[in-house]
Amino acid sequence: MSYDFAKGITEFRWHGRGGQGVVTSNQMLGKAALAEGNYIQAFPEFGPERTGAPVRAFLRISKAPIQVYAQVYNPDVVVCIDPTLVEVVDITEGLKENGTLVINTTNEPQTIRNKFGFKGGKVVTVDASTIAMEVMGRPFYNMPTMAAAVKVTG
Repeated sequence: MSYDFAKGITEFRWHGRGGQGVVTSNQMLGKAALAEGNYIQAFPEFGPERTGAPVRAFLRISKAPIQVYAQVYNPDVVVCIDPTLVEVVDITEGLKENGTLVINTTNEPQTIRNKFGFKGGKVVTVDASTIAMEVMGRPFYNMPTMAAAVKVTG
């Protein structure tokens, strides 16, 4: 599924844990969209928790100025860097029926779809943990997960 940013605002919500690069990935994708002439909003949501606590980040991309100044409640795209969060947080909460879920997992898309009862849209799974360790030798799961999100959103 490719998103046409000219048709309105495309909203992303990222999930991960502190220290995994959720905020960095969100900002990198936002800067790339900005460099292509889009308007963006990119911001994190986290409290005073320590490294390892759940973190969310939000991104809006549009061809027109963005007038909304709030967290993303009904994202077009949800990106989950840490697969253990599915046991703690409903990462699909508010995801549009025709939305896209990108998740770092070794599970097949149908397994994830069944777990969340996600009937519409698209589920993309990427084994970002293995890719990161093989390519970079470090647990930078955010990069392969972000690459998968970029690929499926155009």
